[in-house]
Amino acid sequence: MGPLAGMRMIELGTLLAGPFAGRLLGDMGAEVIKVEAPGKPDPLREWGQARYEGRTLWWPVQARNKKCITLDLRGPKGQELLLELVRVADVLTENFRPGTLERWNLGYEQLSAANPGLVLARISGYGQTGPYAGRAGYASVAEAMGGLRYINGFPGEAPPRTGISLGDSLAAMFAVQGILAALYHREVHAERRGQVVDVSLMEASFALLESAVPEYDRLGVVREPAGTRLNGIAPSNIFRSRDELWMVIAANQDGVFRRLCEAMGRSELADDPRFATHIARGDNQDEIDGIVAAWAAAHDAAEIDRILNEAGVVCGPIYTMAEIFEDPQYKAREMLVEHVDPEFGTYIGPGIVPKFSDTPGEVRWSGTWDEGSHNEEVYCGLLGLTDAELGALKEDGVV
Repeated sequence: MGPLAGMRMIELGTLLAGPFAGRLLGDMGAEVIKVEAPGKPDPLREWGQARYEGRTLWWPVQARNKKCITLDLRGPKGQELLLELVRVADVLTENFRPGTLERWNLGYEQLSAANPGLVLARISGYGQTGPYAGRAGYASVAEAMGGLRYINGFPGEAPPRTGISLGDSLAAMFAVQGILAALYHREVHAERRGQVVDVSLMEASFALLESAVPEYDRLGVVREPAGTRLNGIAPSNIFRSRDELWMVIAANQDGVFRRLCEAMGRSELADDPRFATHIARGDNQDEIDGIVAAWAAAHDAAEIDRILNEAGVVCGPIYTMAEIFEDPQYKAREMLVEHVDPEFGTYIGPGIVPKFSDTPGEVRWSGTWDEGSHNEEVYCGLLGLTDAELGALKEDGVV
């Protein structure tokens, strides 16, 4: 059942950051109870243009392993029911604009009163404090203000974004990291208290900037976009093969560079003063990249891959999704996993990361399409409501 079997979390978030955090924890065995407003479900159910048999393919993957319930948090009855769920939960995640839970009388003060051990993970555009806290936040702006967008792309061109909601995904992963750290802290201290984990999409993007922060502080250097390479790191770039495929060749460490030179039949380059050290290669980056590019252009991609990997040089092709589906490593590592959708049958979704030797995660079920599909199991089975009580709550619009 995974390493987090026995952990119960309540997911209040919508779209990507909050639900992705829930998916990651669910993949590792946590019981994830996803809360949606009656009649106003998570927009992720309809997100994206690609459709299969009329259904988006975002939802069933992001909602896998989750129990979906409906609950109106804007009214007192719904708020009381949520607090009942909190009493039997370990974690609650939300990615609303800061202050939303407080307006619903469900701030951390109320939640921790119901369950002092609760870990509350709050994901927002800019964090729960500071002058931007009240702003709405999307991944696109978080990536821009977090510094990722500026350094992406080519010099002099408009900074592009990646083809995914990167800021959301990064925030979700930092939230999972924070949740697990807070749970560990709770378990090893006698008072067994939970705490708030405050994650900002902007800060999650900013956290990936490596040495760019001290470079500006000490040297006044603003890191610029560098296209397909990192300035001063050479050779580490993409090179077109004879059959016009793009290959990544990364040999910027001295030992790896020497192996590359030998594999190319140019062993003398490893001792050439222009290229003999990491710093020298960075100073002569265009020249060494040109030499590697000329060698790559004389060989087909498969040949480049074979020669360099046999020589211990870091190398690999730039894959499309079609090529990922054919790659034996993905299959061997179970990264292309069959899901069973309740409406349209089997489909392939992404596998589980990381791998555990003794308690592997698994896809227990694909996301369900019926809103409130687990209402009876959660409200009656977990909270002990009768069928009549659940029916009354439904009539009143609470669930």
